Parts: sequence; C-alpha cells; structure tokens
Amino acid sequence: MAGERQIPSDRIASRGQLRQNGSMASETIGLEVHADAGLGVLHRLTGVIAEHRGDITSVAILDSTPPQARIYFEVELPGDLDALLLDLRGLEIVRGAQVVDSLEKIYGKRIIIMGGGAQVGQVAIGAVSEADRHNIRGERISVDTIPLVGEIPLASAVRAVARLPRVKALVLAGSLMGGEIETAVREVRQTGLLVISLNMAGSVPDAADLVVSDPVQAGVMAVMAVADTAKFTVERLKRRVF
Repeated sequence: MAGERQIPSDRIASRGQLRQNGSMASETIGLEVHADAGLGVLHRLTGVIAEHRGDITSVAILDSTPPQARIYFEVELPGDLDALLLDLRGLEIVRGAQVVDSLEKIYGKRIIIMGGGAQVGQVAIGAVSEADRHNIRGERISVDTIPLVGEIPLASAVRAVARLPRVKALVLAGSLMGGEIETAVREVRQTGLLVISLNMAGSVPDAADLVVSDPVQAGVMAVMAVADTAKFTVERLKRRVF
C-alpha cells in the first residue's frame, strides 16, 4: 500500500517460525493501523487479530478524529505476521497497517515521579543518571515526572499510575503526604507496583515499600530496583528506611 513502510522479507520470515516444545513461540510486535473512524472499528480490527491467535497485550487509540482513526496495538503473535497484515489490509475500513517497534522495546520500563516540583526535580536527577548507565548496557528504562500538590490530586494521580502501561515503580517526592494519598499508595502496591517515598512528614512513608531521605538517592534506587542489569533487590534489604 502506498506510503507504508516496507517490511524486510527476512524479518517477516523469521516471525512465527520459532518452535518450542512443538508449539509456536510468540513474539511481541507493534502494529499501527489507519482506519476509517466510526462505530465498531476496534471490534473489527481485534477480530482479525484474534483469528490469527494474536494476544493483544496493549492498545491505544492515537487519534479518532473523523474521517480517520489511528490505533496502536502490541500483540503477542505466534503465527504468520505476513498473513495478519494481509487480512488487516483487506478490511474495507482499513487504509493502512504497518509493523512498528513496540513501546516496550523503545521506552521499556517506566518510573513515575510525582510530588513537589523541587523534590521531583532532584529525584529525576538521580533516576535519569542511573537509567542512562543501565540503558547503555542494553536496558530500556524511561522516567516520567509530574509536579503536583494537594491531597486529592495526588491521590488520584497515584491510583492512575496503576492504569498506565509498563510502569514498574512510583516515587513520591514531597515534604508532606498522607490521608487519601496513603490509601491510594496501599491500593497500588496491591497490584505489584513498587512505591518509594522520600522521608517526609505524613503517613505515606509508613505505606511505601521503601523510604529514602536523599531525593537523588531515591531516584537511583528506583532505577536499580527495576533494572535487569542491577543486582539490587528491595526484598533482600535488611531495613526499609534510608
């Protein structure tokens, strides 16, 4: 299709051909589809992916402004990528479909830092510096920040982190946090999210996995905790306050 990126033939041939214990080995791919905007578009697209035994691990509607929508999928695909693209492009609503690098591959694990602007900035210095060290060695770790004040805005933001894709750790950087924020921290920890808190006033430090006094060190430790290329494990620590 005109204007689409051509996929190297060796890349197509390699997908879906690895076998493990007699079954196809899945590979996570990124798909960007341009389709007519309207009712039922997502249903049509996911139906085709399901027919090819693709397991959709992430989906995002990048744009739904008529007349066209852009939709991004991450799919674990055990079958033939070429056949999936052919069937997607065969839908009358589809204007283009192409393979792209997955966000997991490009941006990898995410660390979110939120709280007071000055403290957030200091935590980010440590996190970005440490992430750079690991990314040079083949990791993919990205750092997101948002300065926020107020109990309810912060509590809402903490809960929203659990809905964001690929987030592995949350760092709460401020001088006073408690109340509804503490409740939100305990909720997101139940989902498996690692929560690190600065050593601040309020009840949030009591609810966090790890409490760190120095904001730069907090950023460094957050990255080390999620990096595969680090030998640091929170569960093995003798104490949780530093």
